[in-house]
Amino acid sequence: MPDKLKNLKTELTTELDNILEYWSKQAIDQKNGGFIGQIDGNEYKNFEAEKGSVLNARILWSFSAAYKIIKDDAYKKIAKKAFEFIIEYFYDSEFGGIYWSINADTSPKDTKNQIYALAFTIYGMTEYYAISKDEKALQLAISLYKKIQEYSCDPIHKGYFEAFTRDWQPIEDLRLSDKDANEKKTMNTHLHIVEGYANLYKVWKDETLKKDIVELLEVIETHFINEETGHLRLFFDENWVEKPDVISYGHDIEAAWLLLQCAEISGDKALIERYKKYAIQMTDATIEGIDQDGGLWYELEPEHNKLIAEKHWWPQAELMIGFFNAYELTGNENYLDIVLKNWEFVKNHLLDKQNGEWFWGVYEDYSLIEKDKAGFWKCPYHNSRACIELIHRIKN
Repeated sequence: MPDKLKNLKTELTTELDNILEYWSKQAIDQKNGGFIGQIDGNEYKNFEAEKGSVLNARILWSFSAAYKIIKDDAYKKIAKKAFEFIIEYFYDSEFGGIYWSINADTSPKDTKNQIYALAFTIYGMTEYYAISKDEKALQLAISLYKKIQEYSCDPIHKGYFEAFTRDWQPIEDLRLSDKDANEKKTMNTHLHIVEGYANLYKVWKDETLKKDIVELLEVIETHFINEETGHLRLFFDENWVEKPDVISYGHDIEAAWLLLQCAEISGDKALIERYKKYAIQMTDATIEGIDQDGGLWYELEPEHNKLIAEKHWWPQAELMIGFFNAYELTGNENYLDIVLKNWEFVKNHLLDKQNGEWFWGVYEDYSLIEKDKAGFWKCPYHNSRACIELIHRIKN
């Protein structure tokens, strides 16, 4: 097993370079500035595509985090480019929010304040601050945290509301994407708020922020984790009435390790112990979504027991971290075997060995899902983070 781990670390170090090389060479928008809004599955670059704040925040996070372990100044320069682009074009200086998207010419397009986007901007800005010590990055992260607390935090029932207009008024369409339920409180947004807050706390030891992280983890524990099944509940109204939906295997395993990491950053010992148990329970629950080839299926519709028979890139990346985390917690090598088998699946079916990066995913028959290589939702964050986390965690 030590040899297998050493080999895995070597391969993931190479893969991290490959991912970031693709984004460094292909995703720079030489026509309009910043980063290109869309590259399709055939490497066609759409210079007229809108640019998403989430994509740009994730680029900022990925290159900043990678610079910490691979001290390549080229990574730091791209992180700086992403930082400056967000500050100049996505930050709404009038109302203190983040535009959901801008046009290719950098004019604002969708100006709503989707809290998910603010959370990712905090995540990216704090990671960039850690490598640059640029005070503007930290101050923007703090100001976005305060905006979320002021407008999105529910003082009565707790938790966070999804979205607002540019000037922080209620908005009818709260959804992140067309596939989501139009509900006021969602697992996905809560998961990424606490992720952003925890990253902020690493560089800004504010006691109020720490309390907010602890409260958030308690809210997630109370409402989103199904302690009977180990899966996540996804959608609720403002009064915490659940609107049942799919089982999302990728989110289950992402939450398994990420929520424990946030608890550890908070330093709350009781929470850490509880989230260690949830980490194992949620990891074990995810096993039902793993195919014989080692790949993780996308979703299950429990009402009809219908599998969404697709294997997208990001659940594979989260599986690698989540199951390695379970191996670290238990010493059970069965979890590690799942990581190694999943990595073989990724190498065989998702890595684009000709052009670089990972394909969106494959169908049940291994034919490619013809979706973006880079775009609104196809970012370097999940797969680079899988490489970064495992490089950190493999001790040899």
